[in-house]
Parts: sequence; C-alpha cells; structure tokens
Amino acid sequence: MPFYHRLGEIPRKRHSAFRRADGALYPEELLGSRGFSGPSSLLYHREAPTGVLESKLLRDLTRAPDPNPALRHRHFRTAALAPARSAVLGRTMLFYNADVALSVVRPEAEDDFFFRNAQGDEVVFVSEGQGVLESPQGELPFSAGDYVVIPRGILHRYRLVAGPFRLLILETADSVRTPARYRNEHGQLLEIAPFSERDIRRPETLVTRDEAGRFRVVVKREDRLTELAVERHPFDVVGWDGFYYPWALNIADFEPRVGRFHLPPPVHQTFEAAGIVICSFCPRPFDFDPQAVPAPYNHSNVMSDEVLYYANAEFMSRKGIEYGSVTLHPHGLPHGPHPGKAEESIGAARTDERAVMLDTFRPLHVAAEALAIEDAGYLRSWLP
Repeated sequence: MPFYHRLGEIPRKRHSAFRRADGALYPEELLGSRGFSGPSSLLYHREAPTGVLESKLLRDLTRAPDPNPALRHRHFRTAALAPARSAVLGRTMLFYNADVALSVVRPEAEDDFFFRNAQGDEVVFVSEGQGVLESPQGELPFSAGDYVVIPRGILHRYRLVAGPFRLLILETADSVRTPARYRNEHGQLLEIAPFSERDIRRPETLVTRDEAGRFRVVVKREDRLTELAVERHPFDVVGWDGFYYPWALNIADFEPRVGRFHLPPPVHQTFEAAGIVICSFCPRPFDFDPQAVPAPYNHSNVMSDEVLYYANAEFMSRKGIEYGSVTLHPHGLPHGPHPGKAEESIGAARTDERAVMLDTFRPLHVAAEALAIEDAGYLRSWLP
C-alpha cells in the first residue's frame, strides 16, 4: 500500500466515542487484510454497514480450461470482443492460475450495483476511457493509461464519463504492491525507483450518502458471485484514515530505463504479488551504442509464462499484432523477436510502444471463452 491517507471527519483517538449531531455513535469499520496484521483503514459510517435484507447466488464462475492444452505460443485479438453492458459482469477471462486471472471488458453502461471482490486484489489497466472509481473512501478519477489498484474487500463502482472504454483486469490472490527493491526499510520509494509517491493518486473527494432503501451489492468469493440487498446506501462514510484504499498510477508516469545495450524485462517492473510481476513497456529512446541490438534476444522463459497486452499497435519485436492484442509465450518454449525485427532495430532511435506485461511463475491455463478470438496461426509466425 502506498502510504497513510485520510479524508472527512474522524475523532482524535481510534475506537473512541464519535457522535453524530443527534448524539448517536458513528459505527466504526476496520477494513484491512490478513486479519488484524496487514494494512488497514478505519471507516466511520452514519449507520452500521451490516444490514442485509437478502442474499442469493447470482452466478457461478467456475473456470473452464481450453480442451487442447498442447504447448504453443498464442495470440488473442481482444478487439474482436463485443462491448458489454457491465464492467463487472461482462468480463471475458483469457488466462488464469492459482495466483492470477486476466480478463478484458469493454463496458458500455454503468452498473446499477456495487461490487466487492473478496477473492483477490484487482489491478485494472484503463486502456481507453475516462471515469471515476467510486468507493466508500471517496472518488478516484481515472483516464486512459491508468493502473487502478483496488485491494480486496473494497466496495466500488465505475462511473463512466467519456468512452469508449476498454479495461484489462488482473486479479491477484496475493496483495499487490510496489516491488520490494524500490523501497527502503520504511516503505518509502527510493530514488532509483521508476516512479515516486508524487505519481500515486489517492481518493480525492469523500461523498457521504445518507439514504435508506434497497441497494444491490455483488460480492465475488470462491469463483462465485453473490448478490446482496442491503438497507443503507453503502457510501455513508463520513471519514476514514489508514493505509488501505484504492489508488492509481498512470503508465506515462513510469520512467523507463535505457542502457548502452539491451536491458532485460525486470527493469520495466511496476508491481509485484506472490507468483507474479507486472511490467510497463513505455515509449523511450533505444539503446545508444552504435552496435547495440535494441530488440530483445531470444529467451526460454525458464519457469515463467509471459503475457503481453499491447496498448497500441507498435511493439519493437513483434509482427502481426494490433491494438488490444494479447500474446502468451509459455515457459518450455524459446521465443524472441520475429524474423527481421532484430536487424530492423539496429540504429533505430526510439520506440513508441506501450504494453503491459504479466509474468507468472506457475503455468497459466487458457480459458475456453478466449478461444473465439484466438489467432490460430500465431505459433508459425517465427518461420521465415
């Protein structure tokens, strides 16, 4: 989690009597991870957040794998996916394992419910669109290029302002954080980090809703969606403080590293969680030695599956990709630049590529629902 933040009204001491104008207590809610030992925030509601009117199973999300698991490099064209009504219910899963699941969605309408993922953290890369992530902890504006990090258990809803919208969702079993090597023993980002605390955006405006009625809340847990009806608007928080809240970092605020010769992918790392790393490939000058080969060398991805989401149509080492393409290069097979791309890169001044990379340390399964958008010929694309 980035650092301490507070919004709204809170009492001087935690767990002390904090009263409304009519004398009633503001109920506290501790929102956090790992029981009472992980990052947390303390929220003060107008009414207790526990009033549930009804609960029912909305949808089973049992993951179905590709029936043909033969090892091969793969390419999926997400631009072929139809728009969906919901940023939550309209997601198409592409890959998954025990540590992470990757989905995409092109929402066209705002949800009439609130969503809580109690199964994992979410890193939402906003490939297109502008809006506001609403939560009980305030409003967090987002726009194209933003990574919006939503720790598990935080209720939220997307307010769509200007579209079209295209979202890439990485759902992690472990907590998402900045890489340990970027931080000192106090948690502060070091001077060598490719971004700083100034680049991290937090909820800005706390909007308190004091409304009774019937409000829909969808909760994800154990690959199921449960729909609850609650008696109070869940955004009734008058104040909060702590280390646990949604936050955002724009990919354009990631400062890429450049060397005299090619630098390996870890220099692009942006986030980490158990079993995964997330990297950002950004526009940058190329390696500056006259004999440098800027395109990556062939590598075998030992113990690591590599996924790339192409946020524009340019990538220095690839042919045949388009905006919204997703490639999977699994460990067990070498891969590298497409024919001619290494030679083409020599002497080039820069690249304007923009891409998000997910590396996993356990094999990924391809979801059956992704097969409809697969480029079946991709495995042969390295042939002369």
